Amino acid sequence: QAQFVESGGGLVQAGGSLRLSCVASGRTFSSYTLGWFRQAPGKEREFVAAISRAGTLTSYADSVKGRFTISRDNAKTTMYLRMTSLKPEDTAVYYCARSDSAFPQSTSSRYDAWGQGTQVTVSS
Repeated sequence: QAQFVESGGGLVQAGGSLRLSCVASGRTFSSYTLGWFRQAPGKEREFVAAISRAGTLTSYADSVKGRFTISRDNAKTTMYLRMTSLKPEDTAVYYCARSDSAFPQSTSSRYDAWGQGTQVTVSS
C-alpha cells in the first residue's frame, strides 16, 4: 500500500510563501488523483486542493484560490503545494491523500490513504 510523507512546513510571516512536498512510495502513483487537506486546532479537516492523475485537472477551495498552486511530478512520485500570500488563517497541519477517482475530489471520504501531515504556522 502506498505511503505518503509530507515535508516543507514551517513558520512563516503573513504574506510569505512555502512549498509543501508529498513523496509517495509504490509504483502506482500516477494511477491516483491526489489531494491536499488541512486541519486547524479545534476545526474539522478541510479540503485545500486536488489534482488528477496526469495533472491536467485541478480543483481548489475558494479560500486558497489564486494563492495556492497544486502540481505533481509522476516520475518523482511527488506532489507539491505552492503557497503564496499566506495568512494566519492558513495555519494548520497539511495532509496529502490519494483517491481512486479519475477527477479531483473535495470530499475527504473519497480518499483512502493519508500522510502524517506537516505543520504550517503563519504569524501575523
